[in-house]
Amino acid sequence: GSFTEAIIKEMAAHTARPIVFALCSPPARAAANPADLLAWTDGRALIATGSAFAPITHKGVTYVIGQANNAMLYPGLALGSIVSRASRISEGMCAAAASAVSSLVTVRQPGASLLPHIDDLRSVSLTVAVAVAETAVAETAVAEPSAAEQTAIADGATPVSAVEAATAPASKVAPDA
Repeated sequence: GSFTEAIIKEMAAHTARPIVFALCSPPARAAANPADLLAWTDGRALIATGSAFAPITHKGVTYVIGQANNAMLYPGLALGSIVSRASRISEGMCAAAASAVSSLVTVRQPGASLLPHIDDLRSVSLTVAVAVAETAVAETAVAEPSAAEQTAIADGATPVSAVEAATAPASKVAPDA
């Protein structure tokens, strides 16, 4: 792999929590094996990989390895922008999306993943979309609602309910009458 023991140990000598994003995939082509990264840093490394890896136990602590995947951010960013009728995607909306993703993990817990699990993508996207839509509305980066949307808003619809409806499983969506 590209991240050798010498390179990682040198990084670890200069920071308490070296950050290593070994993003190559598939796992056989990974820039480093997460188990090696943990061993070389005595469990201090913050690790994300481009492929899924099983949890690793090092010195009695089980480390969940986060899979860095743009699917954690972009579906929710797009959905939140669409349902809020944002005229542009602002830096604030991107920051809200990143903050929403990070709110779903407990990185201070030993061994915790840096990112939510890819199996939680639907709930991650919903959380991101709500944060993005709320930020878009707060920044007034939204287009004027159409007449139909104004009626829905008058009837109590919100960007949050619109996001929830848009992400509901097909089985929970009422059929057209």
